[in-house]
Amino acid sequence: MLDSLALVQWTTAWPYLLATFIASYFLGSIPFGLIFGWLSGAGDIRKIGSGNIGATNVLRSGKRWAAAATLFADAGKALLAVTLAEVWFGLDVFPVIAGFGAFIGHLYPVWLNFKGGKGVASFIGITIGLNWVIGLVTCLTWLGTARWFRMSSLAALVAAAMTPVYFALAGENLFAVLTVVLAVLIFYSHRANLQRLRHGEEPKIGRR
Repeated sequence: MLDSLALVQWTTAWPYLLATFIASYFLGSIPFGLIFGWLSGAGDIRKIGSGNIGATNVLRSGKRWAAAATLFADAGKALLAVTLAEVWFGLDVFPVIAGFGAFIGHLYPVWLNFKGGKGVASFIGITIGLNWVIGLVTCLTWLGTARWFRMSSLAALVAAAMTPVYFALAGENLFAVLTVVLAVLIFYSHRANLQRLRHGEEPKIGRR
């Protein structure tokens, strides 16, 4: 996997890598949660619950279809970025850059003063794009944890922490490095959730 880095001629490839990052950033920065929140009649979801634009907070508005649409759209935009980079360039470093760009775009969208979502759905989309089998295992990890503990944030943290391990065990070292970085960012974006988890105050799934 890391051999793909050795194949890159950095003096000629860097403009393509930069373009991949920028295009993926803008794709990832589309605020689907905000869009579907308005379309569902929930208004500005940044004024609801945690104020986040992710699917979990959209669900707190009571608009289930909007939450589902947000989940799939946020995952889909990241998956699209990774897939296009893989198809166009072939080398593994390009989908890695695309995934990172889409993830940063989702967390820090320029349209919303760099205040976006927490990155869980986009993380899943990136993982599926890199390796659909491991992406499926990541989804199952999230679902299993969420079903057992009924807490979306805890499920996200467990899935994010385990995904680099899955990639490392599969010998996908470059993808493991990327998901380590993304997992760190997810933990950072969930820092308020971590505080509530420590104090037993984290709300359950489905609670407004």
